[in-house]
Amino acid sequence: MQKNKLAQFEFVTLMASLMSIVALAIDALLPALDIIGITIGTRQIADNQLLITMIFLGLGIGPLIFGPISDSIGRKPVVYMGFVLFIIASFICIFATSVEMMVLGRILQGVGLSAPRTIAIAMIRDIYSGDYMARIMSFITVVFILVPIIAPALGKFVLDHYDWQAIFYIQVLFSLLVSFWFWKRQAETLEISKRIKFTSTIFMDGLKELMQYKTTIGYTLISGFIVGSFMVYLSTSQQIFEQQYQLKEEFPYIFGLLAISIGSAIFLNGTLVLKYGMEKLVTTSLLAFFGISLLYIVLFYNSSNPSVEVLLLFFGMQFFAIGFLFGNLRALAMQPIGHIAGIGAAITGFVSTIMAVPISTYIGRFVLNTTLPLFIGFLVCALLSIVILVYIKVAVKKTECYSLGKRLPALVIMLYTFFWDR
Repeated sequence: MQKNKLAQFEFVTLMASLMSIVALAIDALLPALDIIGITIGTRQIADNQLLITMIFLGLGIGPLIFGPISDSIGRKPVVYMGFVLFIIASFICIFATSVEMMVLGRILQGVGLSAPRTIAIAMIRDIYSGDYMARIMSFITVVFILVPIIAPALGKFVLDHYDWQAIFYIQVLFSLLVSFWFWKRQAETLEISKRIKFTSTIFMDGLKELMQYKTTIGYTLISGFIVGSFMVYLSTSQQIFEQQYQLKEEFPYIFGLLAISIGSAIFLNGTLVLKYGMEKLVTTSLLAFFGISLLYIVLFYNSSNPSVEVLLLFFGMQFFAIGFLFGNLRALAMQPIGHIAGIGAAITGFVSTIMAVPISTYIGRFVLNTTLPLFIGFLVCALLSIVILVYIKVAVKKTECYSLGKRLPALVIMLYTFFWDR
């Protein structure tokens, strides 16, 4: 029993480490955005947001390549492929002298990191399902959330003592350490008997299979809106706190404090999901996300930014609600498609990320002198998510009623026979 607990703890920590390199690649760079922008010659402050949003573009594209391959040759080789590409891309960023070269490097970094990120989810689905999968995802995300807490402070420390290129060297070093640990300690989770032969049509076949599940499509779309709204914060947070609030030195600690808000919600989710279920937690959190956004807009419409304490209060409440959404939405989307977990994780990740990139890029352009556009974006994304959630629930009810209707004649015959024989 104790041995099983230790093995599960190592699995959770290892999967979190695979996913956390994404957070390190994003959050450690935040304090350096303006300095990098000067080095590569960005023309507007808003252009610095591309260094954040473009890595998400790669994270969306990559799973379409790595997901199907992992269903065919196994999970572990694909992780190694991703790390190799990520290291090459990191050196492109280190030697970048233009916006275009840096954007290329960031997109390729995202493509490379999509392998460990996607495969971690597929490996979790290989072993767990249902609410227990959501529970494991919650614990993994708790470990994962430690990186956003410390990454900006780490980035600032490196920036103060070395240069912005050193941030990328640290990312490379961390990826090498995690990949060695993964190689030594993690067994392959996809049995040979369950592997799907790789063909030119494997993606289309998986897409056709996935399209049969309305709940998977619905929760994936909701995830796209939620991730998109959160990405606006990620790409504009440095601009908000350093430019609008003049808190350059305090920014890494503010960012870490808000990450704790998400982490605490994710930690609670690991316990509450077994008691209330994923669907109820998602519904409650979406309504809270909508309500908090609406309250901020009503209070501060046509006015300047509130005090930083008030802003942090609203951000903290928003991110607490979001903390209950990330893992649960992904688990709900993956639940019906465990038999194609690799391609399923790839397609759902692709759709949600490709949605999120233009959403965050568009809204981020308006966050110049005030945070109001950010909360308007939150509100719209929450409203659209609630509409989709209602559609999912109605569709499920119709399916249940239809299924009951088909079984009703047989049930009537069984009851008639039972009572007649008596």
